[in-house]
Amino acid sequence: MSPTSALFTPLDLPNGAHLKKRIVKAAMSDSLGDGRGNPTRAQMRLYERWALGGVAAAIIGEVQGDPRFAERPGNLVLHDGSDVVAFRALARAGAVGGARLWLQLGHAGALTPPAIGSPKGPSALNLPGLRAGELTLDEIRALPDHFARTARRAEALGFGGVEIHAAHGFLLSQFLSPLFNRRGDAYGGGIGNRMRLLLEVTEAVRAAVAPGFTVAVKLNATDQLDGGLQPEEALEVVREIGMRGVDLIDISGGTYFPGAASSSDRATSGPYFLDFARAARRLTSVPLMATGGFKQRREAEEAVASGNVDAVGLARALVLDPDIATTWQNGGPDPRFPRFDASPPSGVTAWFTMQLARIADGRGLDPDLDVIAALEAYEARDAAREGVWNARLSRRNA
Repeated sequence: MSPTSALFTPLDLPNGAHLKKRIVKAAMSDSLGDGRGNPTRAQMRLYERWALGGVAAAIIGEVQGDPRFAERPGNLVLHDGSDVVAFRALARAGAVGGARLWLQLGHAGALTPPAIGSPKGPSALNLPGLRAGELTLDEIRALPDHFARTARRAEALGFGGVEIHAAHGFLLSQFLSPLFNRRGDAYGGGIGNRMRLLLEVTEAVRAAVAPGFTVAVKLNATDQLDGGLQPEEALEVVREIGMRGVDLIDISGGTYFPGAASSSDRATSGPYFLDFARAARRLTSVPLMATGGFKQRREAEEAVASGNVDAVGLARALVLDPDIATTWQNGGPDPRFPRFDASPPSGVTAWFTMQLARIADGRGLDPDLDVIAALEAYEARDAAREGVWNARLSRRNA
């Protein structure tokens, strides 16, 4: 490691927020909520662990403003019925040591599990493993204010920022994708119309919070599906988002639609989406972050040194070594990623998620955890929380 490695230099965002280095804990669905939408002590310990481990910022995945459209029953829900004491404690825990803690504002849309909500997207879907209704025009027009109110709540509770989730096949990503957005009104058709909702949400969130509060956006470089959002159109979205007062654009890709392999489960070598980031850099001066595929310090250093990205988003690497930011800065080893000879759908995700639960409980990794056993435990935990979620949240209005 060079002593002047750009990876460990500060980054000042357009709003004045100061990141102490260029390593960010990217959003993952840690699924550590209490089943009622509130943070748990385990979740607080986990984000404090990452903050003490040296990350510049951490993003809490899939924080919902509307419990009717959650991604899992372990999600957090920030609305008028939230436990504000617990949320404030989480905000403090994740900001120790000068770290920043941001909430990823989510809406699962058509990917909402029917067991806990009402799947609805830009267009009706009737596919194997996926059925969803179509949002009305009035429901769509209500969404920007809905996201803005959630962002205001996050700011009031002490979080340093929010990330608007427009990737991975969730609602705002669904609107961007021609494969899932077949609308014939102002929110469908060409990419100018398909990005309309995302631009409206971004503008509403930016206007709702203080200038120093960070507003980031997570975008797909590609849906990695035939007929889905392609890089050429995604670059048009980058250009427009960059003119809406955002502080960071987080570049990712892929979807969680049934049958589609997530980017993180693909058998590829090296970081993802850096070619897209290089093209995006020519279109915007907004800081860019690439998330996905970073397994070695050298890869992260080279990405930042190239100037094509300003930060790297790490997820699974921070499960394997929660101190990876400090480990790398001190010249320590890269994390050892496990190899899975065969895994059912969601099995690898379940393995990493259940390891997160161990870290949150102070137990450390279990390298011998079987991927099938992890998936069974993951699904059983969700099933156990569905009744609690439905009793408390499923029929509440946002």
